[in-house]
Amino acid sequence: MSTDIGSELRGTTSPVNFHIRDLPPPADPAPLGLAAFALTTFLLSAKNADWTHGTAAWLGFALAYGGAIQLLAGMWEFRNRNVFGSTAFSTYGGFWIGLAIYVLLVAPTAKTATEVNNDLAWIVLAFLIFNSYMLLWSMSVNVAIFGVFLTLEATEVLLVIAGFTNNTQNILHTGGYLGIATAAVAWYASAAGVINGMWGRPVLFVGKAMVSPAQKIDLGDSA
Repeated sequence: MSTDIGSELRGTTSPVNFHIRDLPPPADPAPLGLAAFALTTFLLSAKNADWTHGTAAWLGFALAYGGAIQLLAGMWEFRNRNVFGSTAFSTYGGFWIGLAIYVLLVAPTAKTATEVNNDLAWIVLAFLIFNSYMLLWSMSVNVAIFGVFLTLEATEVLLVIAGFTNNTQNILHTGGYLGIATAAVAWYASAAGVINGMWGRPVLFVGKAMVSPAQKIDLGDSA
């Protein structure tokens, strides 16, 4: 009888003795990410539009839902090999977390409200730059997603102007109204993703890509 236990163990743990099982396809995380973005955007925009008269109700949801949950949706989009979705959800998840931390920890150290407004203008401007090229690339996704980025682009432009002009009320309120419209479009895109995924066919309209990547040319077939 063989006493070479090491050889026996190496035999049983050899990679050839294992069968790698294919993982099932994951559920689409985009409806969740869109819903998280929509709700938090709605709460903040309602405040900017002067619809609400309470405290900063959006703050906790910026950390938990628009922040953490949307960031998770972005991570799950990496599993889906969706570079657009992973970049968009992860970035805006980080935006909401960062904004909440700024309001809680940094803004209280400002000497005047003008300093806070200026800070917020620069923060939103930075994300406006990001949103601008994602708006262009969203044309390769579908009409609904393009609508989200288009309304968000207009919202961010007005919020930047409001911040640099020390929150001119008319501009801030208009930015709030556009933010509410952005939330509505994002909620619609989320609802469409849920029901279309459940039924396995288009139920709610999302449209097709307006710009499709050019087909790859096989140089071997060229004359």
